[in-house]
Amino acid sequence: MRLSYRIEVGFTPVFEFMASLHTYICRKSHKKIDLSIAWAQKTEGQLSSELDAILQDMKVDDDWKWMYLLVCLRVEDEEPEDFIEWFSKRTVLELRDIFARYSFPYTDDIDAFQTRMTYVLTEWNEQYFRLLDPAVLQHLRQEVLDRKEQLRQSSQEKVLDEATNGLMFRDVNGLERMLLVPQFHFQPLNVILHFGDTLLCHYSSRLYMGDEEYIPTHHLRVIRSLGEKNRLKIMRFLHQGPRSFIEIVRHLKLSKGITHDHLSKLRGAGLVYAHFEGESLVEYSLRLHALEQILPNVMNYLEQ
Repeated sequence: MRLSYRIEVGFTPVFEFMASLHTYICRKSHKKIDLSIAWAQKTEGQLSSELDAILQDMKVDDDWKWMYLLVCLRVEDEEPEDFIEWFSKRTVLELRDIFARYSFPYTDDIDAFQTRMTYVLTEWNEQYFRLLDPAVLQHLRQEVLDRKEQLRQSSQEKVLDEATNGLMFRDVNGLERMLLVPQFHFQPLNVILHFGDTLLCHYSSRLYMGDEEYIPTHHLRVIRSLGEKNRLKIMRFLHQGPRSFIEIVRHLKLSKGITHDHLSKLRGAGLVYAHFEGESLVEYSLRLHALEQILPNVMNYLEQ
């Protein structure tokens, strides 16, 4: 597969700032992320009751997504404080003009939206993100440098495969570039957003604080994913060729929810390719070389 769009890798702290906020308000995903429910509970204990009450009502597909659009448009902002200051000083007409280009849902009450989100971002920065271990941001910056070097030496297709652990993005009309952004908080899940000519994908940086003495978390994830018969059935089915989600549901004869959970585990382990058209996932296929790496990874751990 040759890509017609270009792949870029980027990071500034404001990206992870927004990713951390996204992670906290995605309560349905806390059982699926590596930071787990324990992180969410600890973070809740750090927050004021006023801030937490607002976050309880925030919608990822509305409030957060459209704030993130502004972050993507403001690539020169390095720190959260820079972005918050810029956002708080925009006029309603300026914001209305930006949002109108992307069918923003709050065009009748942008002033209230701006006031609320300025408060949320300011307080989230003060009460959580500013207290984050500096090692996280240092690791993410280094990850970008490493991936940029890989882009100079390898094909775009290989970089995309290895960075995202098996996400494939087909050409769509108007798509000119894909921006890969490493993340810490929402691992191993991905955030995929399509804004104009840019497709943005947050991918796992494979930073796991405190597990230096153990087999890496992403290797454990592969081993655990194989220990379930329905996931093995999915992989055997995909060995025959790419399949849609509905085809996999029918093959397993399980509910959509259970099938989705099995596929999420396989995706997190990088054992399947997830093929996208823009933000839409259209089919899955088997990622054979990930299987071939299992035994060498285990042997490396045993021989350390």
